[in-house]
Amino acid sequence: MDGIHDLGGKQGYGPVEVDADETPFHHDWEAREWGLAQSARTPGITIDWWRHCRELISPEDYLGRPYFDSWAQTDFATYIEAGWMTVDDIGRFDARGVGAEDDPPPALTLQQVLQEDHSHAHRFDAEVDAEPLFAIGQQVIAASHGHAGHTRLPQYARGRRGTIQACNGAHVLPDESARGVEIHQYCYSVMFSAEELWAEASGRRDKVFLDLWESYLSADKQ
Repeated sequence: MDGIHDLGGKQGYGPVEVDADETPFHHDWEAREWGLAQSARTPGITIDWWRHCRELISPEDYLGRPYFDSWAQTDFATYIEAGWMTVDDIGRFDARGVGAEDDPPPALTLQQVLQEDHSHAHRFDAEVDAEPLFAIGQQVIAASHGHAGHTRLPQYARGRRGTIQACNGAHVLPDESARGVEIHQYCYSVMFSAEELWAEASGRRDKVFLDLWESYLSADKQ
């Protein structure tokens, strides 16, 4: 997240819009896109690679699209790249989401959907031999800069001081997972004071908790 997709703390984009009624979908197609994203089982596409591809959307395109529209753009781009479908296949889809000349498959029952989802469940945590580098209560500093490609270290936390609140075990490192490499690192819950992250929050007692991987952090020597 080193582009327009990482909006935390950025100025000029207005307030974050929050739906008072928390309606998950505002149009039927958004619900269909959600279902498509959750049910697709395309080999070789990890959540981190998917996020990396979404972050490749140009700023003017990304900011001008509804949320789930950028999901659909990313889904189809990854499906085409994986050879799962072609641009022509996508052009044949009708409003129902299936090929206009095809008969839609029978709808699955709720139990069938839950069973299908369970059978394809994937764990992102693992046991590792190394001991955690940081202890609960220890002061740490987030890395001051990122790198090319995907990362889960937000810009607004870089170079900021925080405190280890919990060690959540070893999980797949997103940065490497986006490159097709599965490496597990300890992931910590790190607490930052709001005024440490944003100057305009000076004097406020708010706290921000981020789940950050071990390589994102270093010990605070102060």
